[in-house]
Amino acid sequence: MFDTIDDVQTALAAENYICPRALATIVFLALKLGRPLFLEGEAGTGKTELAKALSTALGRRLIRLQCYEGLDAASAVYEWNFAEQMIAIRTAEAAGGTDRTALKAELFTEGYLIERPLLQAMRPQPGGAPVLLIDELDRTDAPFEAFLLEALSDFQVTIPELGTIKAPTPPIVILTSNRTREVHDALKRRCLYHWVDYPDFDSELDILHARAPAAAEALSREVVAFVQRLRTEDLFKKPGVAETIDWAKCLLALDVIDLSPAVIADTLGAILKYQDDIQKIEGSKAKQILDDARAALPL
Repeated sequence: MFDTIDDVQTALAAENYICPRALATIVFLALKLGRPLFLEGEAGTGKTELAKALSTALGRRLIRLQCYEGLDAASAVYEWNFAEQMIAIRTAEAAGGTDRTALKAELFTEGYLIERPLLQAMRPQPGGAPVLLIDELDRTDAPFEAFLLEALSDFQVTIPELGTIKAPTPPIVILTSNRTREVHDALKRRCLYHWVDYPDFDSELDILHARAPAAAEALSREVVAFVQRLRTEDLFKKPGVAETIDWAKCLLALDVIDLSPAVIADTLGAILKYQDDIQKIEGSKAKQILDDARAALPL
């Protein structure tokens, strides 16, 4: 898919995703070796965006399984369309002379099957194997992880009524976790691993240039410096790169030219999502952080 690590960085940059060398290396290896890629890190550091950018760069379909508490194998793989099955039963009964064995066989065919993300990822796709994003795996529980061990090991799923469905070509699998809990080692061992950290000043500035190109250079530098300094505070939820981009776009919408304590106070909700954090930063604290950020700006 890519001949070199530089090709990975170039292709992702074309999709406005600024990929550090270490992350590009692990992506290259995951593609080269056909291994799932496990990305862990704080929310808003670009884990999900990497999967989106990679699917676009490769011209592959992105199939996303958004994880949540209580997600089970059946919901992730398939469901039967019970409403359509009931209509078929009623229609057959109204017609009379129903052969129950034949009707049962007909009801459990692919025409009544609702495919969920894991089953979709096992199907052939135009353009090649899809990118399967299993997002926020840490929201699920141990039984679902155990199911994934088999699914990601053999790249196949079993439907009792239809049998085993195996992917002709394994999908490109990216799993993400915000580390709200530890994911079992057995699953991690089947993947290549990378911790996606907050970027440094220059990298975050490059990201902001790519995602909010209309922002003036001076404002972009102030925004990045302020957010970088804000992350050193004792906050319940530190702002991620996603919040940096959102804030810059909010400031553009307000025609802000440069930061001020008043502007920061009015727009803190774009970068901080908990009232306790906002109260901690409001007022003189925001001015102090702004002054420190400006003093620390690279020349």
